Amino acid sequence: MKTLIVVAHPDLQQSKINRAWTERMKQLPDTTVHELYRTYPDYRIDVRREQALLDGHDRVIFQYPLFWYSTPPLLKQWFDEVLEPGWAFGPGGEHLKGKEIGIAISTAGSAASYQPGGYNLFTIRDIAKPVEALANYVGAHYLPPFATHNARHVTDEQLAESEAAYVHHLATVRHVHAADLVASNG
Repeated sequence: MKTLIVVAHPDLQQSKINRAWTERMKQLPDTTVHELYRTYPDYRIDVRREQALLDGHDRVIFQYPLFWYSTPPLLKQWFDEVLEPGWAFGPGGEHLKGKEIGIAISTAGSAASYQPGGYNLFTIRDIAKPVEALANYVGAHYLPPFATHNARHVTDEQLAESEAAYVHHLATVRHVHAADLVASNG
């Protein structure tokens, strides 16, 4: 399975977690790491190039730091421009159908803060619903999210554990079936 990691960190060199993850992902076989902010510092996205990248992979992981419970701005723009009608959805829009889509995110808050009743009120799965909905809309299979918390306070040992967990996640994760979603929401 060919995997595309779309890294969307506005300042990757200043990021401890996303920078380490990116370097580790570059070592994996059958994996392409694509850094959006390095490729498009001017925010002028080459839509056809991006679509060709997507066509050449079976799985797409969007890797980013959580920004106000959402994606960084360039990734949102990327969704808006690259996943166009007639290509990603609608008549003739079947390029992502059957592919796997997931996320790998880092958060500043603790894992406990991303629980019902926690400081942020919602789980990472809840916060990631827009990407899950996107995957559903384009006919892709959604993968459960991977997250590492306490980004600002992670130790070197925790960072190494996070890298290993991310690699393990990619090797073992299976997509969420629609019946599982209905059962968990029912």
